[in-house]
Amino acid sequence: MRDTDVTVPPPPRVRLALGATGHRAGHRSFAANEPAIAATMREILDIIEAAAVSAPSHAAVGPFAPTRLHTLLADGTDRMATRFGLERGYEIVAPLPFGRRLNRAINSLTTDPAEARRLLAGDDALDPLTQSHAAEIRDLSDKAHVFSLADADEEIARLFLAKLDKPEDATLASLFAAETSRRVALAGRILIEQSDLVIGVWDGATTAHVGGTGHTIAVALELGSPVIWIDPSRPDRWRILLAPEALTTVAIDPPTDDRVAVLTGLVHAALDPGSDEAQPGFTALLRERWHGTSNPLAHGYRRVEALFGGDTMRQRLRSLRQRYERPEQIQTGSGSAFLCEAAALPGADTGLVERIGAEVMRRAAWSDGISAHLSDAYRGGMTFNFVLSSLSIVAGIMYLPFVGVEDKWMFALAELVLLSGILIITIVGQRRRYHTRWFETRRVAEYFRHAPLMMILGVSRPPGRWPHGADASWPEFYVRQVLREVGLPRMAMSAQYVRDVLLGPLASHVRGQRDYHFGKAKRLATVHHRLDVLSEGLFQLAVGAVTLYLVLRSFESAGAISPYVFEKLSKVFTVLGVAFPTFGAGVAGVRYFGDFERFGEISEVTAEKLDGISKRIDILASAPPSAVGYGEVTELAHAADDIVVAELESWQAVFGGKQIAVPV
Repeated sequence: MRDTDVTVPPPPRVRLALGATGHRAGHRSFAANEPAIAATMREILDIIEAAAVSAPSHAAVGPFAPTRLHTLLADGTDRMATRFGLERGYEIVAPLPFGRRLNRAINSLTTDPAEARRLLAGDDALDPLTQSHAAEIRDLSDKAHVFSLADADEEIARLFLAKLDKPEDATLASLFAAETSRRVALAGRILIEQSDLVIGVWDGATTAHVGGTGHTIAVALELGSPVIWIDPSRPDRWRILLAPEALTTVAIDPPTDDRVAVLTGLVHAALDPGSDEAQPGFTALLRERWHGTSNPLAHGYRRVEALFGGDTMRQRLRSLRQRYERPEQIQTGSGSAFLCEAAALPGADTGLVERIGAEVMRRAAWSDGISAHLSDAYRGGMTFNFVLSSLSIVAGIMYLPFVGVEDKWMFALAELVLLSGILIITIVGQRRRYHTRWFETRRVAEYFRHAPLMMILGVSRPPGRWPHGADASWPEFYVRQVLREVGLPRMAMSAQYVRDVLLGPLASHVRGQRDYHFGKAKRLATVHHRLDVLSEGLFQLAVGAVTLYLVLRSFESAGAISPYVFEKLSKVFTVLGVAFPTFGAGVAGVRYFGDFERFGEISEVTAEKLDGISKRIDILASAPPSAVGYGEVTELAHAADDIVVAELESWQAVFGGKQIAVPV
């Protein structure tokens, strides 16, 4: 296949994602002011829609996809927002804290154990009011993309029925409330992770009730998600909260006069890919040219790693030619093991798995191949510059032992050619933005590399927790929109599914990355040490050459050698006295530029952190199945994701200031 046959993954559709949470219909303030709350919510949605229409990013990304609204479908605020969303053509996504039957039974608000059992069995309730609630939940669920956390349904259903069977038992009621609150909090976390903005109808009373509206709002702010707060007792005085500290002033701060402008700005920011004409950003990957293999002329950096990090001569001199995996091959290539394992999970959303392969993995292969080629161009170019710099200095004086001054021009010409090579590499590298493009595409590739694991669990990095590049934020926006296009699983998350992810994809991913970083840390430490030894050795040879020259000079003064011989040898030692420290400085420059020691330390720290996650996986694997739930497994997935992002930020901080330049 030719390189031109590679299919370029198209940019994802850009969409705004909202979350809605709030008090139930039975809350005193909500019940007393429901029409006013509804009017305020409509007003806010109108402002958001107008802001989306006026977003400057239309020029860069084209028409937006339909807005997506996330709710838990509870009575009161959730259903109000859901109905408004359906009216406006929004996509409704419901991360439910329980399986659909259990969710319907609990949210039917029945106190009759017989009715509860009917609903849990999938039958209709006999009581008209109970059936009305259950029917509304079913209707909205049928219109939504439902992802339900059903891994604890058996225990929750048992507690639910026990509480109804013994309404006088306060302990059972308290235990049921605690366990259901925990499930609601997990579903609320998913809502936050998937939303650019969260609309919360909350009385401001407390954030202490886990899974409650106040708690959800507090978590959203801690995760960096802006919250549009509606006080149900004074809905027209809605406000925007941007930080957890804002919760301390909700009782005293009046609404700001610029709240519409602030909300408009938040919508524009959520839809902004962080690019302009100078920084093509969102469409940057479309403009890149695919190269099927690496360029041998750009292998300088990796050749240094091989020469000084290999244990045998075969390893040091092995071919470094890379053949990049084509996007259309990854689903049957390096990604096939994960895709097969994910599709085989009990109750898996095979459609999601297919979308991960087609939308995420293909873009991962594309961005990885582009990034690898740019990495060689940038790092190989700088390494070559250090080599050419040393050679040019030595070439300028190499004539001394061989020719007279009248023939020096040949060596001067060689020096000029070498210096011109440095300038050409530098100018081309700067104009083609190798450094910047490598950074940007590498971020895209690394985010995509870890994303499939998160996606089969229905978790994500919240929009407010994504890193921000110093020069461009489009890579994070691009990846976030791709993941958002794929969406949450459409399934019920069972206990067996959760456990199989823990022991399968999660364990494999964490341990594979751990072993990679341990090996990388060891290799880079070896490279750094050997470069250090070579550099010091060359400087020692320089000292030896100068010392020997002085010894010969003393011999010549004493008449031990003839002036003619001394003159000839002095030119050789002059060249050696310059060549040895020059090459030593060149090696030191490569070592400084490569920063192998620091990168090794970063990998060592990353590997140790991942090893800690691996040990936690082992602990959960040895626990009784009933003790391992969605919350425990997703916490480990988030921890692994944090480690991956921290490592990415660390190495970019090291290379961030090392633009391709003339070595000085």
